[in-house]
Amino acid sequence: MQELEGKVAVVTGAASGIGLALATRFAAAGMRLVLADIEAGPVDLAAAALRADGVDAVAVPTDVSDGEQVEALGVAALDAFGAVHLVCNNAGVGGGGQMERLTVADWQWVLGVNLWGVIHGMRVFLPHLLEQGEGHIVNTASVAGLFAAPFMGPYNASKAAVVALSETTFGELSLAGSPVGISVLCPSWVRTRIDESHRNRPEALTNEPADGDPEVAAVMSEVLNNLIAGGMAPELVAEHVVEAVVERRFYVLTHDDSRPAVAARARAIVDGGDPPLLFHQ
Repeated sequence: MQELEGKVAVVTGAASGIGLALATRFAAAGMRLVLADIEAGPVDLAAAALRADGVDAVAVPTDVSDGEQVEALGVAALDAFGAVHLVCNNAGVGGGGQMERLTVADWQWVLGVNLWGVIHGMRVFLPHLLEQGEGHIVNTASVAGLFAAPFMGPYNASKAAVVALSETTFGELSLAGSPVGISVLCPSWVRTRIDESHRNRPEALTNEPADGDPEVAAVMSEVLNNLIAGGMAPELVAEHVVEAVVERRFYVLTHDDSRPAVAARARAIVDGGDPPLLFHQ
């Protein structure tokens, strides 16, 4: 999709982080915007700030884990602008821990947002793009979908599934000769609020207070915060995405140091070796 000006973009998780950076970059390209996020107040403020700069933007509070709410997002987007051309299924949460300590609620929460949110977005918007004969989808996965670091089971599983369903869709679109494009975004550490994901965790999916060592938990939290603080600026991720959409490029790896890790995993698979112990840089 080489021409973005005047087109309509839908971005989920748009109130902060990568989602807000995407919306801002698309606005700079002259696009009209539908911003979706589970946090109604922040997404309203984000849309209002864009409108103050002369951008056509609407906010639609949306819990992407709820299929009916994503369906309502699709209706709202078409009601607002009459068409949708670019869909960024970007909303996501972080979650992990030792595999043997994870609860059903942990899995339900992370998979509900990170995987089902993408599934619902594909289900709602892909038929419209195909009927329209124009458009592009960007699914936010992670390098965690290309190689699996320890202690990130639900997150790794959700992102690997997003890569797989994106690759599947790419194959189907290619076989059909469709003009609709798709990309999968696989960043490493980015300066976002993903470490604060629990702020939006539904009460029904919360756990009892952990009985682990609080000092260990504090150290792990500090390490995570430092990695995120030293991560890539979301605005740079957005530049990568725009380039991929315009160039109709599928894989979007934003961090150069992710490539050797992906290659090491691929070599282990081909050579019949054990999975290498890899960490996101």
